[in-house]
Amino acid sequence: MLLVDGMALLFRAFYATAVSNYFMINSKGMPTNGVHGFIKHLFTAIDHFNPSHVICCWDMGSKTFRNEEFPEYKANRGEAPVELIPQFDLVKEVVDSLDIPNIGLVGYEADDCIGTIAKKYSGDYDITIVTGDRDILQLLDEHISVAIVRNGFGNYEVYKPERLFEEKGITPDQMIDLKALMGDPSDNYPGVKGIGEKTALKLLIEYGTIEGILENLPKLTKSQRAKIEDSIEMLHLSHRLARIHCEVPIECNLEEAIFNVNKDRALLTFKELEFKGLDRLLG
Repeated sequence: MLLVDGMALLFRAFYATAVSNYFMINSKGMPTNGVHGFIKHLFTAIDHFNPSHVICCWDMGSKTFRNEEFPEYKANRGEAPVELIPQFDLVKEVVDSLDIPNIGLVGYEADDCIGTIAKKYSGDYDITIVTGDRDILQLLDEHISVAIVRNGFGNYEVYKPERLFEEKGITPDQMIDLKALMGDPSDNYPGVKGIGEKTALKLLIEYGTIEGILENLPKLTKSQRAKIEDSIEMLHLSHRLARIHCEVPIECNLEEAIFNVNKDRALLTFKELEFKGLDRLLG
C-alpha cells in the first residue's frame, strides 16, 4: 500500500516552478503547475514502489485540534500564494479522476490520517508512506516504511526502523520525544528553549524517554536541568503536539484503493487541463 502525503507533494511541485514565476496558466486562466508536478511525483512513486493499493491523504484547512491546545501552532505560516489556492481543490479532482481515494478530515492533519490508515492495515500490508516530512518517521515499524522525497523526481530516502537507529541512535517512538525536547520551528512550538538536536539525542539515548529524563534530572548538567525545569509545561505540550494521532474517525474502502487507472478518463482529465507530457505516465 502506498500512502501519499498529498499536500507535501503539491507544495513541493508548486514551488519547484513558482520560484521562476512559471505557473502553467491554461486557457481557462487556471494555474496548474502544482497539480502537474504532483501527478509526476505520484506516478513516479507508483512506478518505483509498484503498490497494489494507493491512497492520497490531505490537510483539510489550516486549523486542527492542535490549534485548540496551542493557538500559536503553525501560526508563523503565511497565506498560500494566490496561484496555489485554486489548485488545492483541483488536485483532489484530478486524483479522483485517477480512481485513487482522497482521504482527509477537518480538524486533523494529513499525517494523522496517514498514521491511522498505516497502523490499521500494517498487519495485512507492507506500507510505504511518500512524504517530504520527517515527522512521519515516528510511524516506522516492521511493516511501515517512509520514503522522503528528495530533489527532482524519483529520488527517495527510504527509511525503516533500522536506518533511523543507524542515523540517530533512537527508535521511531523516540522521534516524538526528540521533537518535544528540541521543538519544531516550522510548526511554531519551542520545546525546551536552549536544547537542540544534539543534546536531545544524547539525553534520549541515555535515558530513553522524556519520563526517563525527568526521573533523572539530578544526573543532568546544571544547565540542562535548569532549561528543562523552566520549560516543563511546554515540554509536555510539545510532546502532545508532536505525536501523530492514529485514531482519526475516517473510513477507507480498500476495494476503491486498488490501483487501476481508467486510462481514457485520466487522459480526458489531462486534456481538459491542457497538461502536456503526462500521457506517457499512463503506459
